[in-house]
Amino acid sequence: MEGGVRKRGNSWYYYFEAGKVDGKRKKIERKGGNTKKEALEALRNALNEFNNKGTFKAESNMSMADYMDYWHENYVMLNCKYNTQTTYKTFIDVNIKPNIGIYKIKQLNYTILQEFLNKQYAHGYSKNTLSRIKNILSHSLEMAVTHYNLLKVNPATNIAIPKFDNVAKEKIVLSMEDFNKIIERFPVGSSFYIPLQIAFHTGMRAGEVCGLTWDCVDLKNKTIRVEKILIFKTKIGYEFSTPKTRNSIRIIDIGDTLVNILENHKKWQKNNKLEYGKYYKDNNFVCTKENGTFVTMTSLRYLSRIVNMDLQIKFNFHALRHTHATMLLENGANIKDIQARLGHTRLSTTMDVYSHVTDKMRNNTVSILENILDTNKILPPV
Repeated sequence: MEGGVRKRGNSWYYYFEAGKVDGKRKKIERKGGNTKKEALEALRNALNEFNNKGTFKAESNMSMADYMDYWHENYVMLNCKYNTQTTYKTFIDVNIKPNIGIYKIKQLNYTILQEFLNKQYAHGYSKNTLSRIKNILSHSLEMAVTHYNLLKVNPATNIAIPKFDNVAKEKIVLSMEDFNKIIERFPVGSSFYIPLQIAFHTGMRAGEVCGLTWDCVDLKNKTIRVEKILIFKTKIGYEFSTPKTRNSIRIIDIGDTLVNILENHKKWQKNNKLEYGKYYKDNNFVCTKENGTFVTMTSLRYLSRIVNMDLQIKFNFHALRHTHATMLLENGANIKDIQARLGHTRLSTTMDVYSHVTDKMRNNTVSILENILDTNKILPPV
């Protein structure tokens, strides 16, 4: 056998000769274990790797977190433009390292990486985001095989982005039974309980719900003022913006049910602030998590995925807006009032969006007329 083993202190080390560098012999020596037998076994494995791959895999126990930092520093920073550098760094630090960074790269396999992508999908990330994460994994781990000789095969070769359906684009109207199932899944204390209730009771859009602050809620006069939305900008993060249209700036009357829910929620926030102390994220947002962090549209996409996957209910957050308007129309509310609640600029928009309901209303109108005629016993002329 090439090389040998020797004892140093309480440990055994193995060594072998590598190629010459600048005319000088290069000797590789590593700790092989606590016994001579362990060191001999480690030597055999090291020689096998060295002879089969042409290099010794000194970094084979590198963690995924360390490898991604190494790849970013030695490839991305040298070969990619600034925007790509910062984008990749964000995905590495926010998505990859917190979830699979603890694995040694030699432990990674298809199952681990695919489950990671599936969970990112469930958390509400867009198809574009998932595509970028997949490309980072595939490219970086391919280089671990072809450039750095840290892996024999690329475990990301066959991973795929979960299938995106068209639920987000559908006009979904929930039944009360389904809405109650969703509330049972996300009850009082859940980050999603208040956003769900506000949207259901007011028909507000997702950005309007997330951007709602307490100064726009008048519990005494039972109104909510919609004057801003929450949006996300890549380089800035979340910030306030103006609503969709001028008519979207509006005041919505709310009933006692939602007033009571919001009053209890405000007390819950105050109690959490006392319990968390300096760790509470103090702000004026209505929709917050237990520690005060505000709820975002990304969080609401996660909510939608959970409702679709776990409860098997066809759902997107905008469905609450459609459900609100549909319930009011079907129960005789004035369509002009509904237009104002939804913030539509034109009545025709409301009529077009809810044409399926107005068709039903027209049929009901004929039925009402027939009932009036029957009640008054008005006979047709002979």
